[in-house]
Amino acid sequence: MDRVEIEGQEPTPEQLLAVTSAYGHFTAMQVRDGKTRGLALHMDRLAASNREVFDSAFDPDRTRFLIRHVLGDRADASVRVYVHRGEQGPIMVVTARAPAEMASPLRLRSVAYLRPDPHVKHVHTDQGLYREAAQRAHFDDAVLTAFDGRIAETTMANIGFFDEAGVIWPDAPMLDGITKQLLELYGPAHAISMRKRPVHRSELETMAGAFVSSARGIGRVSAIDGVAFDPSEEGVDALSRVYAAVPWDEV
Repeated sequence: MDRVEIEGQEPTPEQLLAVTSAYGHFTAMQVRDGKTRGLALHMDRLAASNREVFDSAFDPDRTRFLIRHVLGDRADASVRVYVHRGEQGPIMVVTARAPAEMASPLRLRSVAYLRPDPHVKHVHTDQGLYREAAQRAHFDDAVLTAFDGRIAETTMANIGFFDEAGVIWPDAPMLDGITKQLLELYGPAHAISMRKRPVHRSELETMAGAFVSSARGIGRVSAIDGVAFDPSEEGVDALSRVYAAVPWDEV
């Protein structure tokens, strides 16, 4: 059952609507046994977005308190921390719902769309429309591309590719996801080479495989448009092992 709190208090429906209809930014994490991966990176994301979006300071200790408060006696949950514009300054909304894992494999449809200010994980953008359109066309999600054909990200995750040298992260406007950052940080210790360069739709057939990463984990990509990839790609298993080895931080 979902639980929502505004600044640590259960809101009325009217209060929740008033706050969440305002512009904001957020971060999403999976909590297991009261812990999450990359907690400092989540706090850095919220602090940077607060400075950029609201020109406001950010208190990580209070944020951790609010996360623990909304969790209550839950040990495992999907948690989101939203920061919305309020009359007296930013207002924090924290939600907890059932824990979730990455669905896999995924079939993706490319669309020519980039989120505005994609380096900010903000609410109220149009990518959900493209995800729903892709699902109506019997795909799992949409992969967002620049108008020159460069692949950026999916509507809900980072996307990466494999070639004979290792992992390629697309060089395009995108969100620098927490799981992506953790893979970049811990991947080299597991002998996984990673680099960044533009990846165009026209070269998809030359790739050995593809994957997505988000707080829910690592997922296989079986196809993008009409290009199929091996859904049993060993590289995805290797990345999953890297992610599984990332230490958990006490909230």
